Amino acid sequence: MFGLGQSAGKSWLGTVRFATLLALALALVSPARAQDTHLPVAASFSILSDIVKAVGGDRVDVTTLVGPDQDTHVYEPTPADVAKISGTKLFFVNGLGFEGWMPRLMKASHYPGKLVTVTNGLKPRTMVDEGRTVPDPHMFQDPERVKTMADNIAAALSRADPAGSAYYAERAKNYRGALDDLITWANKQFAPIPPARRVVLTSHDAFGYLGQRFGIRFLAPEGVSTESEASARDVANLIRVIRRTGIKAVFMENISNPRLIQRIARDAKVSVDGKLYSDALSQNPEATTYLQLFQHNVRAIANAMKDNR
Repeated sequence: MFGLGQSAGKSWLGTVRFATLLALALALVSPARAQDTHLPVAASFSILSDIVKAVGGDRVDVTTLVGPDQDTHVYEPTPADVAKISGTKLFFVNGLGFEGWMPRLMKASHYPGKLVTVTNGLKPRTMVDEGRTVPDPHMFQDPERVKTMADNIAAALSRADPAGSAYYAERAKNYRGALDDLITWANKQFAPIPPARRVVLTSHDAFGYLGQRFGIRFLAPEGVSTESEASARDVANLIRVIRRTGIKAVFMENISNPRLIQRIARDAKVSVDGKLYSDALSQNPEATTYLQLFQHNVRAIANAMKDNR
């Protein structure tokens, strides 16, 4: 009817079949590809990045600015960081002054996504730092508060990716359950230790929320930030406290220069018990997730406090 020859007809039929098969293949593949597309997000530091990954699962692709064993307090953003976050839809931060460099980064990057402060809705404890009363930003040291942080993360992810809402809610629920188990376990570790012996010396004042949750007094020569410098008077006072009270639980931190703590321990004639993970995960296998970090710290602290007098 259309005047096609036999070979032309076969060629046309082959083209039609190929087009049909291609359309069918695309129809089958496209939904899977849509599901496999990860939501690009960023997190300011390694601990928060791990919590975002725990809630976001395989629906998110997380970029981390301040990595394991790095100090967020003294971090200096680079042009590479601007490039890292430029393609992300959400940028998760701790807030409360923890990322003091954040305003500079936001100004330099003109960040097009949404900034999500995971501590929103939580009431911070206050502390005196260099004569000023400031909020303590280290809420992630309290698993109870981390539960709210996980819920805030799930809510932000759901707004950005409504199709994954049920998925994020389920993962946040499971993570909350793991944190509840962690709190129960930690209480059992600390239970045999009398309140008077629950005293620990660390590098900087990062464990106040942990102390508040479990009735532990943390002493530190440096304040809320590792940028704070311990005065000679403060160091001398700490040494006197150690000698007077018989504190044996003395720790370095993975993000801090150990020399000050080593000097205090030497002058007070006590030994350093090891390392705690304060504001960052570890590059070694001890604390590569937040749950591992918390377990390591609790075990180390509980064992050391048993030797306090």
